[in-house]
Amino acid sequence: MKGSRSTIPALAGALLAAQSAMGITLDTTDPNSIKTAASTIAHGMMSYYTGNQTGGTPGLLPGPYYWWESGAMFGSLIDYWYYTEDSTYNDVVSQALLFQTGPEDDFMPPNQTKSEGNDDQGFWGMAAMTAAEAKFPNPPPNQPQWLALAQAVFNSQAIRWDNTSCAGGLKWQIFTFNTGYNYKNSISNGCFFNLAARLGYYTKNQTYFDWAEREWEWVESVGLISPTYQVFDGTNDDLNCSQLNHLQWSYNAGVYLLGASVMWNQLTASSYLLQTTGATQSTWETRVRGLITATSVFFQNNIMYEVACEPSNNCDTDQLSFKAYLSRWMAASSKVAPFVGDLVATQLQTSAKAAASSCSGGNDGVTCGTKWYHNGWDNTWGVGQQMNALEVIQGLLIDSVPGPVSNQTGGISVGNPAAGTGGDTSPGAPTGTISTGDRAGAGILTAGILVGLLGGAWNWFSITLTLTGVPFWKWRIGAGGGIVFSDPIAGGGGGGGWDSKLAKLGSFQDVWQLVRGLGLGATANGWFSSRAFAASQLGW
Repeated sequence: MKGSRSTIPALAGALLAAQSAMGITLDTTDPNSIKTAASTIAHGMMSYYTGNQTGGTPGLLPGPYYWWESGAMFGSLIDYWYYTEDSTYNDVVSQALLFQTGPEDDFMPPNQTKSEGNDDQGFWGMAAMTAAEAKFPNPPPNQPQWLALAQAVFNSQAIRWDNTSCAGGLKWQIFTFNTGYNYKNSISNGCFFNLAARLGYYTKNQTYFDWAEREWEWVESVGLISPTYQVFDGTNDDLNCSQLNHLQWSYNAGVYLLGASVMWNQLTASSYLLQTTGATQSTWETRVRGLITATSVFFQNNIMYEVACEPSNNCDTDQLSFKAYLSRWMAASSKVAPFVGDLVATQLQTSAKAAASSCSGGNDGVTCGTKWYHNGWDNTWGVGQQMNALEVIQGLLIDSVPGPVSNQTGGISVGNPAAGTGGDTSPGAPTGTISTGDRAGAGILTAGILVGLLGGAWNWFSITLTLTGVPFWKWRIGAGGGIVFSDPIAGGGGGGGWDSKLAKLGSFQDVWQLVRGLGLGATANGWFSSRAFAASQLGW
């Protein structure tokens, strides 16, 4: 690729020597100095946000920023409150997160259908997870709660686990009509892994840990994480994941680093990973150390940079924010896996000084730039640049704040295991949790559906669907007619008892909604009124 670490100007030493004379003043050893710098940068970042203004849409940044980066930004503001105890933006953050939850409270708002991928949804889900872990003020009781929102994202993604190619993994895109549907990328799978590990930490539910194990084993098996713990961008499932895109992005390294650190933490002497599929604490420590060592590609003289695009000046809007997430997750990892603390502290302190020096531009004199190794401001600006500097600077306070809470250590967020599964939590409703048979390593669940349409001109209709790791769904369908749904959710491993539910349906549209609700990526062959139809006719 064009550009390499050797193209970084040899300005790091001069930059650090000069940083106190330009840009935001920062003493990396003084909490008050750190908080003041973070406040200035957060204010600059929020100057781009119009969602809390008359005529604006809560939760949305204006163009050219995509929906996912809005979720990432609000995650950085939850971090801001966590590190500084400054509640200035709390109401705006809560309003934004709750406005974007969508009708099923799983961060799938209909107006984002044309652009939302699994990674996009994952960033909003991880923001909600951070809110639960940090004891961010809860929403009103009649609103979805932070933990439940994170669970909804996890559950809705678990149903998309795709065994039709590459022996598993999540696709980048959710919807077939979006470019990238045939790409399985590290960030989508990394968000799922990260969220699974953290949900396991918070709830002590073994199923989440098992999914985290399953995800890690899959990304290793296809080579997205190399034997030396480099994290590559993705792979084409049309080629059965036989070829890799070897680009390395900082946020990919970070998202796996935190997930692996949480898994190591939970394999300590007071382990909750009692039924792990085999990875020991030593194994997870090796993985964490490997990942943190491999992040060296994103540092020159301990100053962070985006190696794949900064030297060649071709970072796009998304990529201009990636350093924020590596900074965020490095700091968080050092809290749950203290053995990486010394290296993280050295790299974040040096990078924070450089970032502060870059925040010396614009009309306000404190606008942040892209290239921290540049001597001062580099004449660039944006949400990503502000967020990068904010996360790396406020992360210096990691040793002064408590670690993430769980439901056993003071957590205050209410969960809903059925969230994101289309079900409800009324008595007798399916729980929506992933069953024993769905756990990591379990085989494919096969759901047989026999639909009998009674009355009118409709004939019998039959479908066979193959699903993977499917939580039990409650279907929202019409009346008149019958359907029997069978799912081997009892007895473990898909071989025990059977649970059947009877629902009603009354029109072809109801059938279409039912089948499509089973999850994108399922395959269907069937007959309706003696007429064959293809998967594409079902809206896939």
